[in-house]
Amino acid sequence: MTRYDLRIAFYVLAAVVALGLAIGYGVGMLTRADLRTSLPTGEEIAFEPSRGEGAKQSGPYQIPAYKDVYVNDFADLLDAQAKTTIRQNLIELYDQTGIEMTVLTIASMKDYGYSGQIEPFATRLFNTWGIGNAQRNDGVLVLVARQDRRMRIELGAGYGRTRDDDMQRVVDRSFLPAFREDRYQEGILTGVSETIYQIAGVYPGQYESGTLKMGWQRVGNYLRELGAWALAILGAPLAALAFGIRSYLRRRPRPCRQCQTLMIRVDEEADDEHLDGGQRLEEYLKSVDYDVWNCPSCGSMEITRHSNWFSRHSGCPQCSYKTLRTKTTVLQAATTSSAGRKRLDYTCENCSYTKSETRTIPRKTKSSSGSGRSSFGGGRSGGGGASGSW
Repeated sequence: MTRYDLRIAFYVLAAVVALGLAIGYGVGMLTRADLRTSLPTGEEIAFEPSRGEGAKQSGPYQIPAYKDVYVNDFADLLDAQAKTTIRQNLIELYDQTGIEMTVLTIASMKDYGYSGQIEPFATRLFNTWGIGNAQRNDGVLVLVARQDRRMRIELGAGYGRTRDDDMQRVVDRSFLPAFREDRYQEGILTGVSETIYQIAGVYPGQYESGTLKMGWQRVGNYLRELGAWALAILGAPLAALAFGIRSYLRRRPRPCRQCQTLMIRVDEEADDEHLDGGQRLEEYLKSVDYDVWNCPSCGSMEITRHSNWFSRHSGCPQCSYKTLRTKTTVLQAATTSSAGRKRLDYTCENCSYTKSETRTIPRKTKSSSGSGRSSFGGGRSGGGGASGSW
């Protein structure tokens, strides 16, 4: 690669990095701002609950009692692993934001003596359980009635009506498509994660992300909402541009350093005879690819090296070829009370170099404080949220 090629590569890389930082950080700041302004502050918001058919249900009806403050799967729609995943995500939401969110599945509202619309049932259930902080009224209820083929995301009164449209999109795009194909577990897992994202501004497991990372996560979420066809339209030109630049920089004819005549690139099959054993092994392992350039005028030869960034091999400290393989063996698993140990075995596939070293595995984080909750905080709902049927 000539100095001219290096300058081009540097300018292109600098422009891409600057643009990426600007977009990611800018969207990240907006995301954090959205998060700060979207969470209930405790200010009372007055509005009339929504009323549909069945809101004037005659006669009393029962409200199911909860056994857990995070997941109550009375309709048996979730397996043990799914319940654990949802519960951990809701515990994390509570620990990071203080928001109480719970998931309830039932076979039918008729089992509790109710035959009307799901909205009044969900509101009364929400207020009977007291979901959310009593001052902020920031609770969230996801209710699925399988045999009624209806569901509801009920929000605490602190949100007002500002989040109803967001919740409706979650219902329509995340829950219902899977429910219509009887894939209830998949729909609930996806829908709960999307609900958390809309409420907290981040997906489960991403609360510690920096502003830049959070920004690009939001950009990725926007692109996913556009659909696969939009991603293809946007991604294809960018991928083609990146491939074109890389191909140009690598295969562009370069002048001979001796006589300035344009050199000719030797084809892949013929270039092996100009490589040594270590270089041929690197190409075989796909850790490095070499190009051989020949000057037709003076016979000078130049070999250029192109490392594979995604190779599982690294550089050997003894022979310097990218032929070092690493194997990890866990000697002692980490627990919440003690750190663990692992052994790293290094073996070079080109020379005789071997090395082993032991490293510490950090101690696991103890279960968060939200895991010990056994009751809700006394919040209430005024009927805000979104519903759907399938």
